[in-house]
Amino acid sequence: MNALDRFHASMTYAPADRVPNHEVGVWVQTKWRWRDEGLAIDDLHWDWFVGEPRWDLDPREYIDVRFDMIPPFEERVLERDGDTEIIQRSNGVVSRALVTGVAEGMRASMDEYLRFPVTTPQDFHSLKHRYRPSSPSRYPAYWDQFLLEGWSRRQHPLILGRNCSTFGYYWRAREWMGTENLSYAWYDEPAMIEEMMEFITDFTIETSRPLFERGVKPDYIFINEDLSMKNGPLLSPDMYRRFILPEMKRLVAFLKSSGVRWVIVDTDGNCELVIPHFLEAGVDAIWPMERASAMEPLALRRRFGRDLRLWGGVDKRVLAQGPALIDTHLREFQSLIAEGGFIPSVDHLVPPDIPLAHFEHYMERKHRLLRGEPF
Repeated sequence: MNALDRFHASMTYAPADRVPNHEVGVWVQTKWRWRDEGLAIDDLHWDWFVGEPRWDLDPREYIDVRFDMIPPFEERVLERDGDTEIIQRSNGVVSRALVTGVAEGMRASMDEYLRFPVTTPQDFHSLKHRYRPSSPSRYPAYWDQFLLEGWSRRQHPLILGRNCSTFGYYWRAREWMGTENLSYAWYDEPAMIEEMMEFITDFTIETSRPLFERGVKPDYIFINEDLSMKNGPLLSPDMYRRFILPEMKRLVAFLKSSGVRWVIVDTDGNCELVIPHFLEAGVDAIWPMERASAMEPLALRRRFGRDLRLWGGVDKRVLAQGPALIDTHLREFQSLIAEGGFIPSVDHLVPPDIPLAHFEHYMERKHRLLRGEPF
């Protein structure tokens, strides 16, 4: 079977030679550690695993459509003070960040967020000009002439979105307003929130439409929607149902009627309380099932059944603890592998506390797991 056939077989619970082998990537600091430990690869990037034959990951291809701000805000340092600097980011957010611990643009710590581009409905109206769907730079250069034919002959999954995703409703509103301000706005500014949610749907549809009009049919789309913390969602299920669900339904219906086969929601944290709303909207799978947030794949399958496909679920913390615990952990997934609709992977980027030897052991055992072989 090729990677495309294998992927769709997994998603439809059909027989296959094995389950797809996917991973998302590593921290830059992990890349540096593994190079020091003997990994002889010069250029490791988000999909670098595919270039390492020992790990034999299934290829995937992303359509590099930009769903971000065009033009962006000017990114610049506003102030420096000792070990920190205050930065205006390209999305308009102003934050305080540590100067130390930066590796190839990736910081080892979270910023302190100070200001956001939207605090009033007028701010939001002023921001809209950065989201014109018709901007030519949203699409890959020369894609109309050179890429369409190749996509029609592909033997691997094709994914809609820049860096594997679009931005979802909570994600984008939080980026515009910040978590605290958005938490109040559901109650204090409902008209503005409704306008935002409708705008996000319209923008995503119109940005995607040129692809569909040229006959491109992506196999799936990731919707980045980090709406959860460790213990549950950052908004109530009632607020999700009122503000997001109607627009999510409209978006998913458009995508699937245009040829997108599967819709995947990417959210860290514990999103279990809003999974029923995802399913009602037509979502097919969730990722990454973060184990530190008590997202247990077996429990989720028992509760939601086969309508919810499951991706991720391998506890990154266990990979740091050595081969014996890795083996015990992976054996938990044997029944899900046998049933189908489950693609195991590390539950986010691989952090730098995982030695290369542990990761290589994980990948060797994972290969056996994906083929249904005991170990």
